[in-house]
Amino acid sequence: MAESLWAALWMLANPTVWGVMFLASVYGLFVGAMPGLTATMATALLVPFTFFMEPFTGLAAIVTMEAMAIFAGDIPAALVRIPGTPSSAAYTDDSYQLAKKGKAELVLGVDVICSAIGGIMGAVVLMVAATALAEVAIHFTSFEYFWLGALGLSATTMVGTGSIVKSALAILFGLFLSTIGLDITLGYPRFTFGSTELLNGVNFIPAMIGLFGISEVIRNVTAPHRPFEITQVNHRQIFRGVWGVVSKYRWNILRSGAIGTFIGILPGAGADVAAWLAYGVSKRFSKTPEEFGKGHMEPVVDAGTANNACLAGDWVPALVFGIPGDAITAIVIGVLFMKGVRPGPLIFEQQRPLLYALYLTFILANILMIPFGYLAVWASAKMLKVSRSILLPGILIFCIVGAYAINNSFFDVGVMLVMGVVGFLFEANGFPVAPVVLGLVLGPIVEQNFMVSMIKTRWDLTQFFSRPAAAILAVLTILTWLAPVYPILFRRFARSASPA
Repeated sequence: MAESLWAALWMLANPTVWGVMFLASVYGLFVGAMPGLTATMATALLVPFTFFMEPFTGLAAIVTMEAMAIFAGDIPAALVRIPGTPSSAAYTDDSYQLAKKGKAELVLGVDVICSAIGGIMGAVVLMVAATALAEVAIHFTSFEYFWLGALGLSATTMVGTGSIVKSALAILFGLFLSTIGLDITLGYPRFTFGSTELLNGVNFIPAMIGLFGISEVIRNVTAPHRPFEITQVNHRQIFRGVWGVVSKYRWNILRSGAIGTFIGILPGAGADVAAWLAYGVSKRFSKTPEEFGKGHMEPVVDAGTANNACLAGDWVPALVFGIPGDAITAIVIGVLFMKGVRPGPLIFEQQRPLLYALYLTFILANILMIPFGYLAVWASAKMLKVSRSILLPGILIFCIVGAYAINNSFFDVGVMLVMGVVGFLFEANGFPVAPVVLGLVLGPIVEQNFMVSMIKTRWDLTQFFSRPAAAILAVLTILTWLAPVYPILFRRFARSASPA
């Protein structure tokens, strides 16, 4: 072990590796801060450059870029209410409301530190328990995935900031959008109205940009004399008060780090699902759940920790079984094969120095996130000094470019604009937009696993409760559905227990 660790340190000490990690950091921060330019897209664009790198150097570039991109998505979410990446959407409203209250520096500082802590927690779990955790996740079937998705959807009662009914209607709208396109099971077109573009469904990234970004532009355009509520960000103060917040929510950080890592280990879940689930769990156990969505620091801490902790977890099934944890690790597996490294159980014997170097890279990338995050906030703060007549068209251009770049499709730009109008009308009438994104993300997961389960059990619903893990997730989901009943039962119990 000592020999392998020494070889890993020698690999990491290569000046070329440090130079590549520096460039990957800048690249990741730029991609994450631009709405629509996802970490997955950035990884795909990075692959051709890995042809000319050693295996470890290429992996180090991907790890560093991914960590920086996921964090950087929090910056536009806080400053202009546009999540840079899908994983930032869960707590965009809270970040933005905190910034409007004059706490932009604090929320960005918390984003930096919690992202780094979450990433390091995920890396430690990857180092210590990769094989054991992967064996747990590999036994998850379509039943467990269905209940996991249903549990995430049930969290809409917690994600909504106002009426539960309006939150439920918003998530139903998101679920409807997720059904557009080819039927997952039969391949039959649904709600396409003869449009070939709709056969692939509604891409949730243009929809997310429209719901959060375009709606904010429309809101400012329709009130031309209203000044921006965030006037400036003093980047020198972004770490002031952060340690107090981290200390206050230290148990939240540990819980969300565990949630994020576990979700990462589940193939196909990803950082956005981890953020939503951590948000829901946070609100369920919060002492002030009514403050969520109105500018509360707790969901920022929880979801921000979970989405970065998820990144290392995604690598567990990829390295141990060659099963991608998300789209990025699917690309990584291709890079490994291209470099002659075969992922699987034997990699722990044949490529041990490479694995140790990769573990250290995860930790180092998250440590580098603190100074690089500081510089990213400094650069973003300059944006707020630009006049309104320049800033709003600039935001609109970035939104259009981000939506178009996903599939090089003007149709996606149209989807973004339509969803922008929908988001504006929703919020004008008190409907939250975050549950719409949640429905788009989790809808296909729930539908696919439900149909697979029904087909293989010949429509026997009792099989959804036949496995221990599925039964536990089912009970948690049902308890969440009954959440509105708890206050009524509590009041009745209190009245019956009080003396006459």
